This record gives sequence, C-alpha cells and structure tokens, in this order.
Amino acid sequence: MKIKVIDVSKKIKKNIILDNINLEFDSGKVYGLVGKNGSGKTMLLRALSGLMHIDEGKIMLDDKILHKDFPVMPGIGITIENAGLYPEFTGFNNLKILAKINNRIGNNEIRSAMERVGLDPDDKRTVRKYSLGMKQRLGIAVAMLGDPRLLILDEPLNGLDTQGIQDLEERL
Repeated sequence: MKIKVIDVSKKIKKNIILDNINLEFDSGKVYGLVGKNGSGKTMLLRALSGLMHIDEGKIMLDDKILHKDFPVMPGIGITIENAGLYPEFTGFNNLKILAKINNRIGNNEIRSAMERVGLDPDDKRTVRKYSLGMKQRLGIAVAMLGDPRLLILDEPLNGLDTQGIQDLEERL
C-alpha cells in the first residue's frame, strides 16, 4: 500500500493551511510529522484520512484518488486531537459502543486492543477518572479497532510518561 500526497494545498478563509505538500507513505513503515504548533500537521492528517477536502492537488491510495474513487481513506483507524469518549462509561464500554457502529468487532477484539495499549479491559473506573495518559491510550485503542490497514495517530505520545512511551513502542 502506498499513499501519495501530490501538490496538496488548503486555505481556510484567507489563511494558507497547507501549501503545495508532496509526500509518500509506504505500508509497513512508521512516519512522524514534526513541526511547530499551528504548522498544519493535524490538517494534513485530516486531509489524508478524507475528513477534510483539499483545495488543490490530490491524495492517492495506490492508483485511486481520494474523494474521486472513494469518499474517505478505506481501512483506516484514526485518532485526531481529543477522542470523543464518554466520561461516564468504562474504557471497555466506550469501545463497545464504538464497535456497535459496524457490528463486526466483538468483546475479544476490544479486550485485545485495550491490552495492546497497556489498559486493563476489566478496570471498572469510568473514563472520567482516567489520567491523561490513560485517555490517550484509550484513544489509540479506538483507532486500532477493526484491525485497520492504516493507523493515523495525531500526537499519540501526548500525555504519556517515559515508561508509557516505551510501553507503546513495544506493543504497537
């Protein structure tokens, strides 16, 4: 699988958000976007996923063009900015609610996704009582549901301590 970003530009009002971006991403590799706050990293991820339309250029998955051949990037798991979690439910129940959207994900896969990011699926605490790092891990588990071919994580290490970062690197 190869994703190509070709001459991509995006303006919002009079502000240039993305300016003639050209990138390639190959499957089986991990990429990180580095830049200052407000430099357009999140907007690029939104464009890559299909959550935002671009003004110029094209985004391709293999030989197909996003928004022409398919409306959103197929087979992706994504977390951009804050995951929309229900604070009054446990982590497991949050994932269970999301899994019902396509009715293909069972309890075993939910448990596996949570364990993979270092969370206990049997933890009875509500998400409201989770630390920032635990919420971040749960957001990554959300993105992993359904065994996506492409995983897009916006600031995945935000809120994680050094041990949490090492744990995720080993588990993912």
